[in-house]
Amino acid sequence: MKWIVGLGNPGSTYENTRHNAGFMVIDELARRYNADVSSKKCKGLVGEARINDEKVALLKPMTYMNLSGESLRAFMDFYKVKLEDCIVVYDDLDTEVGRIRLRYQGSAGGHNGIKSIIQHTGTQTFNRVRMGISRPEPGMVISDYVLSSFPKKERDALKQMIEEAADAIEHAITHPFEQTMAMYNAKH
Repeated sequence: MKWIVGLGNPGSTYENTRHNAGFMVIDELARRYNADVSSKKCKGLVGEARINDEKVALLKPMTYMNLSGESLRAFMDFYKVKLEDCIVVYDDLDTEVGRIRLRYQGSAGGHNGIKSIIQHTGTQTFNRVRMGISRPEPGMVISDYVLSSFPKKERDALKQMIEEAADAIEHAITHPFEQTMAMYNAKH
């Protein structure tokens, strides 16, 4: 079974913040496939969709960003799924708003959610869709920035980025991740 994990923070306080870009993509996939991502399991909210005739699990960890790996590990252990069948979607400071970057390995790059996943899986090799949130203005505290909402001027780019990430994930369900990566990374 393929499974998609969108990273973010639970609760309405964080709903539209930069750090919740991963949740936004899960919500878009749930909307497209009429999936209900509300079953409380594995320290997260879980739903199921049929994408291109494949059964796909959608997971939103409810552990807060810094402990995302706990939910991902619990899901792996409970459902006996492989990490290579997973795609993790999360916000990325080093990618500009409106752009996505796909990778299959690498360090956490300072992202605490990814750091937690690496810690709980023991590997840096897993499929990722990085959602661009750009870097803050000099002098702004990073934690304040990632927990801030996208301003009005970035909303169109955000919407397009969420749609493109969902499109890339749909493609990756039935194609090798490397092929999807080449296709979507080349667009930018």
